[in-house]
Amino acid sequence: MRARLAACLALLPLAAPAWEPDGLEVDLELVLAVDVSRSMSPDELETQRRGYAEALTSDEVIAAITSGMIGRVALSYVEWAGAAAQRSVVDWTLIEGAEDAARFAARIGERTAPGMRRTSISGALFHAAESFEDNGFHGLRRVIDISGDGPNNQGGPVAAARDAVVAEGITINGLPLMTPEDELAIWDIADLDIYYEDCVVGGPGAFVVPVRGWAAFPEAVTRKLVLEIAGPPARLWQAEAPGTPRVDCLVGEKTWDRYRRTWGDP
Repeated sequence: MRARLAACLALLPLAAPAWEPDGLEVDLELVLAVDVSRSMSPDELETQRRGYAEALTSDEVIAAITSGMIGRVALSYVEWAGAAAQRSVVDWTLIEGAEDAARFAARIGERTAPGMRRTSISGALFHAAESFEDNGFHGLRRVIDISGDGPNNQGGPVAAARDAVVAEGITINGLPLMTPEDELAIWDIADLDIYYEDCVVGGPGAFVVPVRGWAAFPEAVTRKLVLEIAGPPARLWQAEAPGTPRVDCLVGEKTWDRYRRTWGDP
């Protein structure tokens, strides 16, 4: 027995090669993909920026970051609208504690650019997914956190984009903005939360946190960030394997087409 064991050991390399991650290890690589389409007023855009800044510097989020297995995350903040309308507000940044989070939040607050045309959730997903490549970090998880106040209406079907992004090992979580104060209600759908559940989010542990009023926005973002950093509990609604959607995943495209045929392309 010992002779056979010794013979087997002799065939093994003297030392296993060390695993070298491609980039600095973090618990999470997270893209905050924020809707800035023209269906949102300037006041709403400002409320949204302040809400993210407030959430990122909250005690709850800082505790979630520092309590992780590694104790640090990588974040980026991207504003999006149409298929070719994405702008990086804060590029990939290491967050290890309150000071890092405060600097990140301050840079969000510096942004005062106006909204952009159209709504391409699919374009935002592809843009966010591409940003993970060569970003300098290696996360135990990769997540896109996408907010929006309406359905996709440009840039290819959103369900197909979701499936392609999830196939790359990326989880997509949703923050549907179901705010009755919206000025351009023509683009609203009553069941935006279900649309996000069935057509937008996906991947391991994917979930949706609806926002039903701007006053609740900072709290909703805080809750969502904590869940994303720490991992969502089993009791929270989570996405399952895509099945038959309860809503029409092309509702936004169809609404835009009716508008265009009636009023012309704005």
